[in-house]
Amino acid sequence: MEKRVTFRHPLLPYLLVLPQILITVVFFFWPASQALYQSLLREDAFGLSSEFIWFENFTDLFQQAEYLQSLNVTAVFSLSVAITAMSIALFLAVQADRVIRGAMAYKTLLIWPYAVAPAVAGVLWLFLFNPNLGIVVYYLRAGGYDWNHALNGDQAMTLVIISAAWKQISYNFLFFLAGMQAIPKSLIEAAAIDGAGPARRFWSIIFPLLTPTTFFLLVMNVVFAFFDTFGIIHQVTEGGPAGATNILVYKVFHDGFLGLDLGGSAAQSVVLMAIVITLTVIQFRYIEQRVHY
Repeated sequence: MEKRVTFRHPLLPYLLVLPQILITVVFFFWPASQALYQSLLREDAFGLSSEFIWFENFTDLFQQAEYLQSLNVTAVFSLSVAITAMSIALFLAVQADRVIRGAMAYKTLLIWPYAVAPAVAGVLWLFLFNPNLGIVVYYLRAGGYDWNHALNGDQAMTLVIISAAWKQISYNFLFFLAGMQAIPKSLIEAAAIDGAGPARRFWSIIFPLLTPTTFFLLVMNVVFAFFDTFGIIHQVTEGGPAGATNILVYKVFHDGFLGLDLGGSAAQSVVLMAIVITLTVIQFRYIEQRVHY
């Protein structure tokens, strides 16, 4: 028999969801509508006057070589962060699932980095890779490799990818481990009895059953790389050198708050929002078809 929740007053369900609706309207729909409106304006640096110019901010945007470079940088950065963080987290989850003694301590240590703020994570890795004092740079130079991310764009990109991926590994690890522990042990034991080795059991049984978790994490990691990595970029490279790490979310901040191009910055935020929505729709439309529930 199906159980259904009933309310004594017809308005009670709406009152219960009202706080969440207000939060969504105030912190999402209202700022999004303001950004969309400002993207159609040309304002002076002091915000004292504005002119309605329709879509000129968008046309000017895609004619800028710097903005097109930022699009390419963002694509490389987000894809690299998602693949790196998810791959390492899956490997750690597999190893943690096999641990018997000290499992709780092992899992706790892997979860700790998720409590670190993105800006703090960036500073930690910045110290490790500091060209003058970093211990990692010391060993790199001892091995004959010269590191200076302040001058080398590829090295700067590598550093921010490592910082962002390290921050996100714990989040992915939690979901992968929970997904693996939800798989019935009888399936794995039956495969082992049939002679399947650990690798065959993983690729034939465990990983296909983890596809719902993998799909969810793919969406979340892409959103994380597009938006939540601002603090890392700001603390580590500030978009440099020569725009090598100037991802879209940081360019919105740079042009709007530092360059005082309010209309152009608003247009960039609208484009960024549209890109993330499009990627999410594509992931649900095409990638979800390969997910086994």
